[in-house]
Amino acid sequence: MTKEKAFDPFEGYKRMAEIWEKQMNGFLYMLTDNRETVRLMKAGLNAHSNYMEILRKNQELMAGFLNIPTKKDVANVAKLSIQAEEKMDLLEEQVWNLQDSLGQLNQENVELLKEAVMNIQQMNTELKKASIHMEETRKMNAELQELRKGLVDIKIIQVNLQELRKEIDSLKSIKTDLKHLKASKELAQIQNEIRELKEEAVQLSDIKAELAEVKKSIQAEQDNEIKMDKELVLSSAGPSKGE
Repeated sequence: MTKEKAFDPFEGYKRMAEIWEKQMNGFLYMLTDNRETVRLMKAGLNAHSNYMEILRKNQELMAGFLNIPTKKDVANVAKLSIQAEEKMDLLEEQVWNLQDSLGQLNQENVELLKEAVMNIQQMNTELKKASIHMEETRKMNAELQELRKGLVDIKIIQVNLQELRKEIDSLKSIKTDLKHLKASKELAQIQNEIRELKEEAVQLSDIKAELAEVKKSIQAEQDNEIKMDKELVLSSAGPSKGE
């Protein structure tokens, strides 16, 4: 059996369209391949663009007279509204950030105040301890000065004892010499030496008196130094209490 093909009009239209497409492509290729047609098309496009620019300007002028918004105005309004929304969002974020920062600053200020109070209390305790140490050091200085005075007195007594021992030794030696030389001619010389020793003893007594006066003057100077130290301490303690 022979199969007969049914007539399909769409297939015919399709073929006709393909043929016309090929012919139009060829015709357009031929037109575009010519320089004169390209120039004419360029001139036509320029004229059309100029015409559209003039039309746009006229539309803007008419819209300005009639107070009608143009496309640019609508676009600008849309841009401004978008920018305003963005700025509002930024402002909201900044407000939230400011609120957070203010809360943090308040907490930090409270902590700083607490630290300042703690530091002030520590300073007060340290000042009290320092005043106690100062009093102790003053007492120690007074005791040391008394000890120094006692040491000076002891040294002076030791010197006097050594001198007395020397005198006693010399007297003992003189006695022994006198015992050995009672009947000799040197008694006169010995008496002269005894006189000289007595004079030296008188000089020693004078020296002892001078040493006693020196002690008194040293004690007076030390008392004046103690008074000056007390006055300095009281003057330094007065402004610190006022502060």
